Amino acid sequence: MSNGDGVTATLSDAVEAAKEKVAEMGGAAANAASSTVTRVKKAATQARKTMSADIAKAKKAVKKSVATAKKKLATASADAKKEVASLKKKVAGKKAAAKKAVKKAVAKKAVAKKAVKKVAAKKAVKKAPAKKAVAKKAAAKKAVKKAPAKKAVARKAVKKVARKAAKK
Repeated sequence: MSNGDGVTATLSDAVEAAKEKVAEMGGAAANAASSTVTRVKKAATQARKTMSADIAKAKKAVKKSVATAKKKLATASADAKKEVASLKKKVAGKKAAAKKAVKKAVAKKAVAKKAVKKVAAKKAVKKAPAKKAVAKKAAAKKAVKKAPAKKAVARKAVKKVARKAAKK
């Protein structure tokens, strides 16, 4: 049975060699996988850092543009408020000027009416000055007759009335 022992030994050696080969290959595969994992971790870390930097830059840019937009809006708002105030002043000034013009026109109209009344009164006085004077003299004479003690005062009154009537 010596042949059987030799076959068994040969098979045993072959299995041992295969076992060692498999172990070597498994170790190489594990090493390769381990180094690949390490490289992937490094790449992920680098990507994370790059992404964080990009996000920070984007945030800064957004903050800056928002601040610029706010400033522009504030400036535009202030300008608009100034313009509104200016327009309100102009409108108020125009209203005041219009009111003054209306008041002047009303005053001129009133003065014109007074002037027309004066002219009409003068024309009426010119047409009938004698009648008024005669009536006033008669009234004065009656007053003189009623108060004989005050003749001097009455005469002065008559003269005044006569003067006034003559002036008109």
